[in-house]
Amino acid sequence: MAYGIEHRNDLRAAFVHQALSLEAAATKIGVAFGTASRWKRDALASGDDWEKARAASHMAGAGTEAVTQAMLSTFVTLYNSIVTDLSTKEDIPALSKAEALSRLSDAYHKTMSGAARGAPKLARLSIALEVVGDFANFVAEHHQEAGGILLKALEQFEPELRVKYG
Repeated sequence: MAYGIEHRNDLRAAFVHQALSLEAAATKIGVAFGTASRWKRDALASGDDWEKARAASHMAGAGTEAVTQAMLSTFVTLYNSIVTDLSTKEDIPALSKAEALSRLSDAYHKTMSGAARGAPKLARLSIALEVVGDFANFVAEHHQEAGGILLKALEQFEPELRVKYG
């Protein structure tokens, strides 16, 4: 089945702005997960990194601290899952368990280091998205008659922001 650009935009919006998993976003808009994965991969190849846009969207809405907290929360969830597996599965040798914990610790340090290096780009994109959001709210409040036109224009403008800022 052929889908229009609106379906791709709806998928992206559900993933980026509503923070749905790609699978949940695909289900929400009625496309197969494989199609959603391909669209996300194609977007990345053309310079639209949905993961960065998602992080920037969170930053625009809640600040850098919230993104860091969400990242740490995800990491802790994965950490707990791995530690539970390591402590409950008796068929894993002790040395392998220690190595897994060491790698997990290394992953933590690399994740935090990468987040620190990536923050400037994410910060620029989040500021751009925040300004656009503030402007949209201003227009909605003071120029309601232009709201529909502005919304359509912003949907078309957002990809340009993503290419320019991250």
